[in-house]
Amino acid sequence: MRLIGKALKWLALLAAAIVVAFAAWLYIAPPALIQVAAGYSAKIVCSNVFIAGRDSHEVLKVDVQAPGHPILGLISMSVDREAKTTYAKLLGMFGGGLAVAREGAGCASVPDGDVEAAKLAPVPAAAGAVSQALWPEGETVEPSQDPAVKAILDDPGMTGPGMRAVVVVKNGRIVGERYGEGFAETTPLLGWSMTKTVTAAIIGTLVRDGKMGLDDTDLFEAWKADGRGAIRVRDLLSMSSGLEFNEDYGDVTDVTRMLYLEPDMAAFAAAKPLAHEVGKVFSYSSGTSVMLSRIWQNVAGADALAWPRRELFDPLGMRSAVLEADARGTFVGSSYLYATARDWARFGQFLLQDGVWNGKAILPDGYAAMLRTPSTAAPEEYTQGHMWLNGPSAGTPDGEDPDKGFDLPADAVWALGHDGQSMAVVPSKQLVVVRLGLTPSKLGYKSQAMVAALAKALP
Repeated sequence: MRLIGKALKWLALLAAAIVVAFAAWLYIAPPALIQVAAGYSAKIVCSNVFIAGRDSHEVLKVDVQAPGHPILGLISMSVDREAKTTYAKLLGMFGGGLAVAREGAGCASVPDGDVEAAKLAPVPAAAGAVSQALWPEGETVEPSQDPAVKAILDDPGMTGPGMRAVVVVKNGRIVGERYGEGFAETTPLLGWSMTKTVTAAIIGTLVRDGKMGLDDTDLFEAWKADGRGAIRVRDLLSMSSGLEFNEDYGDVTDVTRMLYLEPDMAAFAAAKPLAHEVGKVFSYSSGTSVMLSRIWQNVAGADALAWPRRELFDPLGMRSAVLEADARGTFVGSSYLYATARDWARFGQFLLQDGVWNGKAILPDGYAAMLRTPSTAAPEEYTQGHMWLNGPSAGTPDGEDPDKGFDLPADAVWALGHDGQSMAVVPSKQLVVVRLGLTPSKLGYKSQAMVAALAKALP
C-alpha cells in the first residue's frame, strides 16, 4: 500500500508538472490557432467599440462568441478607452491579441505588439453637417407607401436571422428600410468582403486620373524577377492572378493568418508563388484585394491616406465610411469598411448610375459597366471587377447555382461579405438592396428571396 501511495503521489506530481509545462508553452508560444482567435476577437471588439460605439461585452458575446467556434467561447477581453486599445486572451492568459484604434482610420490588428508603428496619420473626416435634404443628397427618407414593400421587410423569413439593417432603393430613393434591435440608420456596420467592390471603385478613380491602368504589370518589385511580373491589375480585379492563396476560414489558413497574424498583410500576400497560369483560373482571394490596396496606395503616394475619402466617400456623401488599414498602413481593401446601411446603399446607387454622382463622373466612362461584366476565368460566377454574378451561396452544394429556384432579374450583380452581408444592384429595375447582419452561412439564409420579391413588387 505504501508503494502504491508513493506511486500515486509521483503520478500526481508528474501530471501537475505536465499541466504547468503545457500552460507555460501556451503562454510563451501559443499555437497559431489561439493567436488567430485572440487577434480576431481584439479586432472585432476594437472596431465595434471605437467606430460603431457599441458595448464591448455585447460585441464579445454576440459578434465574437455566439457564431459558435468553440475556442472563441474561451476568450476574455479588456478595453483601454484612453489608449484606444483592446486586448484579448484565451482563458485570460494565452495568445494575447492586440488591436489599436486610430482617429479617423479605424482599428488595426497589432500581431507584433508594436502599437506605435500601427498608429497611422489620421484620415481627414468628412466636412459639413448632415443635410436634411432627401436621400441620397441628405438623410431625410420618405417612408414607402407601398404595402407590398412593407410586407416583405416585415417578414423575418425574408430579412433573415441576425438582420441588422436592410435598405431598399428604387429609382434613386429609399423606399423601405428596417433595423435590428440595437441598431439604427446611424450605426456603422462592417461589410466584410463587400469592401472588395469599394476597392475596385477606388482603383477606378486613379484610372480616371491617368495614374494607373488596368494593364499595368510588374506591380511589386519582387515580381519582376519571375512569372508574377506578368500579372496585370485586371487579373487581380477578376481574381485570376494565378497566385496561391487559401481562403478557407475556421482554421489557420492564408486568409486568417494574413488578417490576424501579419502586421504587413500586402507583403504576406505578395510573397505567394504562382499556382496557376496568369489570367486563366478563378481563385477567390482576400490577399488579392489587399495587394490591390497596396498597389493603388503606392501609385497615390503622399495622397494615399486621404484619397478614398476625398475622391470617393465625400463626393458620394458617405460621411460614415471608415476604411481601416493594417498595422503597416495598407488599407485592408478585402474586408474592413464600416459604414451605415444608408451609406452602403449610396455606394450601390453609385454603381447603378455607372459611376456618376450629381452629374460628375467619379469613375471613367465604362468602368462601372466593367465591374458588372463577367470575367473570362469565371464567366458564370464572378465579374471583371470584384463583384459576384450570383447571390449568397449559403447551403448551396459546390458546383450548383446559388440562385437556382429564385426568380431574379438576369442583370442582377452582387457585392457579398462574410456572415450574411449582401448588396444587390439591378440596373433593369433601378433597384439596390442592401442587407447587413450577423448571419453565419451555416444558417442557410439567402437574400435572393427578398431581392426577388422586391423586384417583383417594384416594377
